[in-house]
Amino acid sequence: MASFSTSVVRCFSTSTSRAAKLVKPPIAVFGLDGRYATALYSAAAKEKKLDAVEKDLTTFQATMKTDKKLREFVYNPAVQKQIKKEALTQVLKKLNASTVSQNLLVTLTENGRLKQLEGITNTFVKIMSAQRGEVVCEVVSAKPLDEATMKEVQAALNGFVKKGETLHVNTRVDPSIIGGLIVSVGDRYVDMSIGSKIKLYTDTLNQAV
Repeated sequence: MASFSTSVVRCFSTSTSRAAKLVKPPIAVFGLDGRYATALYSAAAKEKKLDAVEKDLTTFQATMKTDKKLREFVYNPAVQKQIKKEALTQVLKKLNASTVSQNLLVTLTENGRLKQLEGITNTFVKIMSAQRGEVVCEVVSAKPLDEATMKEVQAALNGFVKKGETLHVNTRVDPSIIGGLIVSVGDRYVDMSIGSKIKLYTDTLNQAV
């Protein structure tokens, strides 16, 4: 029996023979989103449509966020699959989306996996960042960082970047961490938040009781 990824690639690709061998992405991604994104990367690479597919997915995701009717239609399980496939194909054609992207939506519709689209898109974007030599970093703080602090953080993070790579920093505010920072760079994760320290101390005290 063909593997999950190979089966999905066959749905994406316009030629089954060309999809026989999976083109591996520059980084490993995991879970269901990762398997779809990996298969999508392989199909897009063979069609030389990687940049186009990334643009298609991010554009469609942005459209979904602003178009309430489209979002409700996509996520409505009562709509017949055939009707949904035809409607989504028309939407993607209006957006000038590639056939690889159209095939992804059709496959997700047939498999009842449209709710995975956002996760697949985010994972595919992560793969493409790695393809461009970008090192994606997320910095979580309790409140927005001022310019001086951001420069210090970026200077420290540059130590993780190899020659030929570019640091791409995303910031996110989460008041629940109280203070400090949570930083993830690639597969590295450092929790320097006050919230985690309080939890650690609380757990230690509870164990001592």
